[in-house]
Amino acid sequence: MKLYFAPGSSSLLPHIVLHEAAIPFEPIKIDEHTKAISGGGDYRTVNPLGYVPALLLDDGTLLTEGAAIVQYVADLVPGKKLAPPNGTIDRVRLQAWLNFFASEMHKGGFSPLFYKGMPEQGRDVFRARLRARFTHLDGHLSSNEYLMGRDYSVADAHFFVISNWASWVDFDLSSYSAVVAHRQRVGSRPAVVTALTAEGLVPWPAKQPH
Repeated sequence: MKLYFAPGSSSLLPHIVLHEAAIPFEPIKIDEHTKAISGGGDYRTVNPLGYVPALLLDDGTLLTEGAAIVQYVADLVPGKKLAPPNGTIDRVRLQAWLNFFASEMHKGGFSPLFYKGMPEQGRDVFRARLRARFTHLDGHLSSNEYLMGRDYSVADAHFFVISNWASWVDFDLSSYSAVVAHRQRVGSRPAVVTALTAEGLVPWPAKQPH
C-alpha cells in the first residue's frame, strides 16, 4: 500500500490508523501547495482533485476520503478492534462520529479559519460553531474514556487530528478539560507517536507545517 499524505493535514488520520493496524505501507509526502510528490511527479496524476489523503492498494485501487480509508483499514484487522463490525448499530455510531468530524469540525469549523482572506466577523461565526461543538464533545468525554465508550477506535484518532489544528488558528482548548485529557490519552499511544514523528509533529501540538 502507498499512503499519500501532507504533514499535519487530515491525512494524519489514516497515517495513525495504518500504524495502529500494523499494516506495512509506503508513506509518500505531498506538498499541499504545489502538489509535488516527494521524489518527483505531480500528485494530481494520482488524485485529480489534488487533496490528501489517498491510499493506493496493491491491486491498483485508489481509495480517497479519510473516513472511508480508515474503516477499510480497520476491517482488514478485526482483531485490533479499531472499528465495530459492519452491520451493527455501534458501526453506525462510529460512522456518525467520523461524519461529524469531517463536516461539522473540519469543513464547517476549522477550514475557514485557515483562509487568510476571511474577515474577522466571519471568523467569529466559525469560532462560535467550534465552541458549541467542543462543549458537546467535552460533555461526552467527561463520562466516556473514548468516543465510543471504553474502547479506542478510529473516531478517537480522527478527533485527535482535527483538534490538533486548534493551536494553528489560536483556538484555546484549555477550558475543555475532558477534551484535553482525551488528547493526552490518544497522543501517548505508540502508533500516534510514530505517525506524528514521521510527519515532523513531535512535540505536539506542533506549529503548522509549511
